[in-house]
Amino acid sequence: MLGLYIHVPFCASRCIYCGFYSTVPTKKQNERLSVEEQYVNALCHEMELRAEKYNEMLGENVGGLSTIYIGGGTPSQLSFQSLQKIFNTINKVYHVGLKWDNKSNTCSTAYPIEITMECNPDDITEKFAENLRSLPINRISMGAQTFSNERLHFLHRRHTANEVETAVKRLRSVNIKNISVDLMFGFPNETLEEWKDDIERLLALDVEHISAYSLMYEEGTPLYRLLQAGKVKDMDDELYRQMYDTLIERLSEAGYEQYEISNFAKLKVQTSKFNVQCSMFKVQSPFRSQHNSSYWHNVPYIGIGASAHSYGNSKRSWNIADTRAYIAAIQEDRLPSEEEVIDADTHYNDMIMTALRTCEGIDLSSLSSEYRTYLVRLAKPLQQQGLLIEDDGWLQLTREGIYVSDSVMSDLMKV
Repeated sequence: MLGLYIHVPFCASRCIYCGFYSTVPTKKQNERLSVEEQYVNALCHEMELRAEKYNEMLGENVGGLSTIYIGGGTPSQLSFQSLQKIFNTINKVYHVGLKWDNKSNTCSTAYPIEITMECNPDDITEKFAENLRSLPINRISMGAQTFSNERLHFLHRRHTANEVETAVKRLRSVNIKNISVDLMFGFPNETLEEWKDDIERLLALDVEHISAYSLMYEEGTPLYRLLQAGKVKDMDDELYRQMYDTLIERLSEAGYEQYEISNFAKLKVQTSKFNVQCSMFKVQSPFRSQHNSSYWHNVPYIGIGASAHSYGNSKRSWNIADTRAYIAAIQEDRLPSEEEVIDADTHYNDMIMTALRTCEGIDLSSLSSEYRTYLVRLAKPLQQQGLLIEDDGWLQLTREGIYVSDSVMSDLMKV
């Protein structure tokens, strides 16, 4: 199994909290092609250049693509022609068996595969939604962030709260049956009641997947500078806990499985508040993000595009985070990337940071005797504090442990 990630760094404008690499595409007077066209050409050529290298990097036991994820940036800023070109190249290089039906203007794959694209709500016009019919995309990840227009304006988001609801309706009209929506909490001066209102507005849309994060003040962002200047204030720990508790409990009541610290997927079977610990009952939502789950469960993946990362066969590589430098290198048939070999300790630490975020946790039987003994020894005092629990050979965070997960993970790492 293998994941493919394609990074589209373009945004119409930048949100004040965003720390990801992105840029605003332009076309200079002396350029034959716009930066978007040049970049898409480079994406497609990089896939061709990596066609042999990824086999070497990922090893012999890797099968075909299991997931495709187009992220950013704002991929929904790409033209329909650019998206068609990207998928035509994916089909040619990775043999996913795309089939276009000209009569119904639809596209399908020869075998089941999750294909996600990130979108801004205001980009999902009627025309955009209609174009989705002839693309193989079957999952949309959309950043709502909040249903308060005041807070959206504060974040420098382009859309309004009503546009989120309109976007979901348009996606349903073209048979998109798997929609994920991002929500944020912990805005300056946000109250618990306002957060509850955001949750209810989102639940009313009946989407299949919800990702919820607290507002982060990442160094180098405009939001961080506002914090440093004393113009905004971070929420206190007690309010954070109340908001997070409210999120978990309300989504559980609504029939969502919390399968990762920040991610919730709708269950097809109805649950009650007495059996929402889904893993206990061996119930798993079919709407978990398969692509993101691959990151948490050590599945190899290829990253295409400026700043994209790849992983597999004890190696990790990353492309240069500069759009024009990336394009120039690919045009010269060079892969603008660096690579490192992952040693056993680094691999162990990576597992602590990823697998422990999930509801399953860490499978102790998957570790060598040396690392299993090391982990069990370090985990014992954390279990006594009620931060970790071992369940049938799996080491998991408790609810209390989630609140201090960064500290727990740090205590379990190899140094």
